[in-house]
Amino acid sequence: MGKLVAIILSAIFVMCCGSQVMSDAIDHRYKAGDLVPLYANKVGPFSNPSETYCYFDLPFCSPDYVKEKKETLGEVLNGDRLVNAPYKLEFRIDKDFQVACRKNLTREEVIQFRTAIKRDYYFQMYYDDLPIWGFLGKIDRLGTAVPNDRFFLYMHIHFDIFFSKDRVIEVSAHMDNTRVVDLTEDRELLVEFIYNVNWRETKIPFEKRMEKYFQSAFLPRHLDIHWSAIMNSCITVLILTGCFVTFYMRVLKKDFMEYTYNEVLTDDQEEKGWKYILGDVFRYPNHRSLIAAVLGSGTQLFILTILIMILGLVGVFYPYNRGNLLMALVFIYAITSGIAGYSSTTFYHQLEGTDWVRNLLFAGCLFSGPLLFTFCLLQTVAISYKANAALPFGTILVLVLLLTFVAFPLLVLGGIVGKNSQTEFQAPCHTTKCPRDIPPLRWYRGVLPQMALAGILPFAVVYTELYYIFASVWGHRVYTIYIILFAVFIILLIATALVTVALTYFQLAAEDHQWWWRSFLCGGSTGLYIFGYCFYYYYARTDMHGFLQSSFFFGYMACICYGFFLMLGTVGFIASLLFVRHIYGSIKCD
Repeated sequence: MGKLVAIILSAIFVMCCGSQVMSDAIDHRYKAGDLVPLYANKVGPFSNPSETYCYFDLPFCSPDYVKEKKETLGEVLNGDRLVNAPYKLEFRIDKDFQVACRKNLTREEVIQFRTAIKRDYYFQMYYDDLPIWGFLGKIDRLGTAVPNDRFFLYMHIHFDIFFSKDRVIEVSAHMDNTRVVDLTEDRELLVEFIYNVNWRETKIPFEKRMEKYFQSAFLPRHLDIHWSAIMNSCITVLILTGCFVTFYMRVLKKDFMEYTYNEVLTDDQEEKGWKYILGDVFRYPNHRSLIAAVLGSGTQLFILTILIMILGLVGVFYPYNRGNLLMALVFIYAITSGIAGYSSTTFYHQLEGTDWVRNLLFAGCLFSGPLLFTFCLLQTVAISYKANAALPFGTILVLVLLLTFVAFPLLVLGGIVGKNSQTEFQAPCHTTKCPRDIPPLRWYRGVLPQMALAGILPFAVVYTELYYIFASVWGHRVYTIYIILFAVFIILLIATALVTVALTYFQLAAEDHQWWWRSFLCGGSTGLYIFGYCFYYYYARTDMHGFLQSSFFFGYMACICYGFFLMLGTVGFIASLLFVRHIYGSIKCD
C-alpha cells in the first residue's frame, strides 16, 4: 500500500511540474541576441480575477502571425491563453524607444479601450516563465461628476530584466505616465506603442529566481498574524482537549466504576443516561445506503486534501500559476475515486445492505454530480461573456474521458473490492429487537441548534487563515506557506473531532440513541459557516462585481463548502463512532 501511494504521488509530482507555463527554451539558457519567448496571456478587470479575456480581444497591435502556445490542461483550466506578444526582447540587447507598432484606432476601438480603462483592466504576460503585470491606462479625476473624468491609454512600457550569465533571473514592467493618449472623446486616433528594454546583471543564481515571489507573498506583519492565529488555535484546542480529558477521567470513569460494581440494581435504583440505551445505540440508522455514500465521498475528499497538502509542502505548486493546483485536483480526484467506492461499499456491507450498486452510484455522484451541474451552468455564463473561463471543446472532452475511463472504472473496482470484503460491523453491545422511545428533548437539543453550536469552534480555528486563502484563490495574492496551512488543517480536524464527540456524548446522556446522522451533520456544519463567510468576504473585503464574477465565486465556493461539509462530517462521524465503541466496550454488555 505504501509503495502504491508513493507511485501515485510521484506521478502527480511529475505531471504538475510539467504543467508550469513553459517557454520554448527548455533549459532556459540563451546567448546574446537570442530571442527569449514573450507570451501575452490575458486581460481583465483587476477586481474580478475570474473575468479574464484573451490579450488580443482588445485592439492592441498584433504580430503579423499570432502564434498560440500549446498549453497544458492546468493552464487551460486556469484561464491562460498564451500567444506571442508584439514586443521583441532579445537576450542582453538594450532598446530605447523601440516602436512596436503604429495603429489607427477607430471610434469603436477607442470606446473599447476606454471601457477597459474605466474598469481598471490589467494585462499579464510571461517572459521565460516569469510573470509580468501592468495596467492599460489611468483615469484623471477632474471633478466629482463622472463626465469630468479623463481616460488615458499608456503607450510606453519599460522592461527591466536581470540576468546571470546565460539565464534570465528577474523581469518587471512599468508604464510611463508621461506618454499617454487621451481617449476621453469618441474620435479616431493614431497611437504609437513604444517600449524600452534595460538589461542588468545580478548575482542571484537561476535556482533561486523564484524566491522573490515566495518572499513577496507575505509581509513580515502578515507572518506574525499567521503564527499568532496558529498559536491561539493551538491554545484553544489544548484547552478543549484538557476539558475533554478531565471530563473523561472524572465523569466517564465514574460511570464505568458504578456500572461495574452495581451490576444488580435494587428496586429503588434505575439506570439512567447513556447506559440506559445500551441495546439501541448501535441500531443501524435510517437511509443506510446514503450515509455509507456520504462517508465514502467524505473519505475520498479527505485523502484528496491530504495529498494536495503534501504536494504543497514539497514545493510542487508554482507561484502565480494555479494551473498546477487545478490539474493536481482533477487527477487526484479521478485517482482517488476507488477510495470512495471501497469506503462506501465496505461500510454499506457492514450495515447489512444488499443493493450495493445503488450505493456505489450514490458515492460516485454525491459530490461530482453537483460539481458537474455547477460547472455546466458556469460554462454557459462564461461562453455568453466570451471569457477565458469558457473551456475549449477539447479540454472538456479530456475531462469527460478522464471521468469515464479513469474515475468511473476505479470507483467500480473499489466498490467490488469493498463488496467482497469480509469485515463486519464491530458493535460491543447487542441490539434489542424493539427500539426504545426517545424522551422529549428541549429545543436546544434539536439538530439545527446542535449544528450551529458544533461549527462555531472549528470555524474560529480557521477564521484568520480563510482571508489569505480566499485572497489567493479569488485575488492576486499567492499562498506559499503550506506548512501553516497544514498545521491549521490538522487543528481543524482535531477541533471538529473533539466538538462532535462531546455533542454525541450529551446526546447519548439525554437517552437519544439516534446519533449516527447527528454526528455527521454536526461535524460538517463548519462547511456551512465557511459558506456564510463567503458572503462577508465578497461584499466587505473585495471589490468584485458583475454577474460573471458573482456566479463563479458563489457557484464554485458552494461546491467547495459542500466538499468541506462531506469531509468534516466524515471526520466527526468516525470520531464519534470510535468514542461510542470505546465507552460501551468499557462496560459489561450482557
